[in-house]
Amino acid sequence: TCVVTLAAVPAAPAPAAQAKNGDTHVIGEGVEQTVDCNDATLLVNGNRNVVTALGTCYAVTVMGSGNTVVADTVTHDITVYGSDETVFFHNGAPFLWDRGRELGMVNRLQQVPA
Repeated sequence: TCVVTLAAVPAAPAPAAQAKNGDTHVIGEGVEQTVDCNDATLLVNGNRNVVTALGTCYAVTVMGSGNTVVADTVTHDITVYGSDETVFFHNGAPFLWDRGRELGMVNRLQQVPA
């Protein structure tokens, strides 16, 4: 006779994918900056900032209005809150999430040639 005993263990949710430590924050108004993403997340918060992101970004998140980001590569997602935001990327196939458009605001998120 064979007896099989199974213990009831609640399943933990799968861990969310995360970027490595060292996310880059650009905060301000009218800031023009070039950064190295270093496989981490780029967060831009403010108005009329222009950011050039070199290397590979895990993700790009933009909040405010009138910001422009041009990224070499984005691997996970681009999330935009606010209005009149522009995020261009050359490489990668990130998920594009335009939260501003959900509220009727106009933003531009797209892949462009290098």
